[in-house]
Amino acid sequence: MKFVHSHLSGDLIPLVHSPLSSSFLLGRSSQSFQSATSIKIQNHLPSMSSVFLLSSNARCEVRASTFQGISDLADINWDNIGFGLVPTDYMYIAKCAKGGTFIEGELKPFGPIQLSPSAGILNYGQVFGTQHILFLHQLDVNSLFQGIFEGLKAYRKEDGSILLFRPEQNALRMSIGAERMCMPSPSVKQFLEAVKQTVLANKRWVPPPGKGSLYIRPLLMGSGSVLGVAPAPEYTFLIFVSPVGNYFKEGLAPINLFVETEFHRATPGGIGGVKSIGNYSAVLKAQSMAKANGYSDVLYLDSIYKKYLEEASSCNVFIAKDKKVTTPAIKGTILPGITRKSIIEVAGTQGFEVEERLIPIEELLNADEVFCTGTAVVVSPVQSVTYHGKRVEYGNKGVGIISQLLYSELTRLQMGLTEDKLGWTVAIGP
Repeated sequence: MKFVHSHLSGDLIPLVHSPLSSSFLLGRSSQSFQSATSIKIQNHLPSMSSVFLLSSNARCEVRASTFQGISDLADINWDNIGFGLVPTDYMYIAKCAKGGTFIEGELKPFGPIQLSPSAGILNYGQVFGTQHILFLHQLDVNSLFQGIFEGLKAYRKEDGSILLFRPEQNALRMSIGAERMCMPSPSVKQFLEAVKQTVLANKRWVPPPGKGSLYIRPLLMGSGSVLGVAPAPEYTFLIFVSPVGNYFKEGLAPINLFVETEFHRATPGGIGGVKSIGNYSAVLKAQSMAKANGYSDVLYLDSIYKKYLEEASSCNVFIAKDKKVTTPAIKGTILPGITRKSIIEVAGTQGFEVEERLIPIEELLNADEVFCTGTAVVVSPVQSVTYHGKRVEYGNKGVGIISQLLYSELTRLQMGLTEDKLGWTVAIGP
């Protein structure tokens, strides 16, 4: 092993040969970095708190420097990050055999993962995770299947500390979903520790205050080989992150929804209430058609009567009438969103009456306000819905008093701008 001299600490630092090829690093540099030959990455280890990755045709050098205060932010345009995958520095990986428990995982450089063609995830869709799952043998797995994610966010405060929002709720939801899908899952404690490690290892990618958030995507998949229809013999728990801005290009500006009557997101007795692979791939056809016609997203009805509201492609829906806020009840076909749960509780603290029940389409058309909620969108006001060719618009171009209030209350809490009397945020970092 070769060594280089650290000009900051005076120590001899080992020269590490990276398992990632320089072509891989250069291939993603245009999205994330201005220089392909000088890539700063932030390591979680105390002895290597700040490192510099220097790519060449043959190897990567890793140098340690002394960490002082908040690490340098990644050199990207924070005012225009949008909602898309920005490859960061590290991912977290843990393994578990069928019938066993997850052992402590480890952080690895973000990059390719290896899966057998007979892996359960590729053959029988055993996955909780992401639509952009890393790279498989230099290929985007999104080209092989459509996955889903367990998503949460991290926000940077003015003092440099980082806040997570209700991460234990994500851990619990993954555990419940895993049981339904015959999969082992990490414990709540393991989940939380893994999330914290991954965020801290990539903390230079947490946007500055007010510029966005770090989206965290835990993935649980059947990675072991299987041929017959059966649970996989091995499972992988993986987490990666990406800085994001607004989910919809409109930002907080209102969106336009198309009410779908032919395609359905979920059916009773199925897996619509858990974050499984099929729930999101099922919406792609209808969503693509709607967007091609100028709509922001699709709003789905129940598959039996085709008259009761369920949810949009990736978020829950609420309607408001007078001082009453109503959302479809969780009955097995609707995902129990954590933002949905939070909005219900916040609305209660603001004096609104909140109902969870069946909502016929007629109530949607006669509502004062309509808005969607989700981890990615937070709160997204609806300007219009189109049902059987009839377009119904909502006052003030969709940005109603109630949706604006709930959005402000929740985001201020998430970002640490107001006192957290509900105990929902978890502080990490300095």
